[in-house]
Amino acid sequence: MNHIVWNIDPVMISFMGLTVHWYGVLFAVAIASGFQVMKRIYVKEGLDVESLDNLLIYCVVGIIVGARLAHVLFYDPSYYFSHPMKILAIWEGGLASHGGGLGAILALYYYQRKVKLPFLFLLDRLAIATAIFGFFVRMANFANSEILGLPSDKPWAIVFERVDMLPRHPAQLYEAIAYLLIFILLWLVYKTTQMKQKYGAIFGLFLVLVFSSRFAIEMVKVKQAAYAQDWTMSAGQMLSVPFLLVGVVLLLLPYLRKR
Repeated sequence: MNHIVWNIDPVMISFMGLTVHWYGVLFAVAIASGFQVMKRIYVKEGLDVESLDNLLIYCVVGIIVGARLAHVLFYDPSYYFSHPMKILAIWEGGLASHGGGLGAILALYYYQRKVKLPFLFLLDRLAIATAIFGFFVRMANFANSEILGLPSDKPWAIVFERVDMLPRHPAQLYEAIAYLLIFILLWLVYKTTQMKQKYGAIFGLFLVLVFSSRFAIEMVKVKQAAYAQDWTMSAGQMLSVPFLLVGVVLLLLPYLRKR
């Protein structure tokens, strides 16, 4: 069976010593798309749009630092502790979504103290923007031929020639499609239902959808953490469980409280 062969150069442009990577470009698009979603929400709700500039800065720093530290500590600590300068090489990939999520939450908490808006109110709206952000980040992983799936004979399997010649599950695309569908669903929920009035419910729904999807897709992914190769669950699945449980609580709590 013929499979698609993926062998894109991770460098998009290299000119006069300036190198631009596909990963960096798509990561920038992810940030810009999330910002535009938040801007549209702020305009719709009559909030201070200018304050979003501060939120953007806080979230970018929080996401990058949190995602990088989580990748270093949970997925390949032995390598990075042996090559500490590589910790800074984020253009090579290696950002863990769990750490990025925590970083964004801490950044939002810092921002919330300045704008005096309810924390869960802001989390609900940021969750929508985060879903589209996640779509572009996983496309960046696909461009980098990283976060690989297990070998597969499925007709949609892809050969990542920069890694090997085995057809594999395109796990990055599975996640990207899941996050795009989650974004569409959350946007429709926000636009057409009263769930946005129940603070924390949309964020809870986001956590349940994202991390249940992540848990399922991990089953067809190559385990990233070397120390977890013999474990029943991957590191990604283990890290997803707490987020999933918190999501269930946040999703149900407003309704149980009302009852």
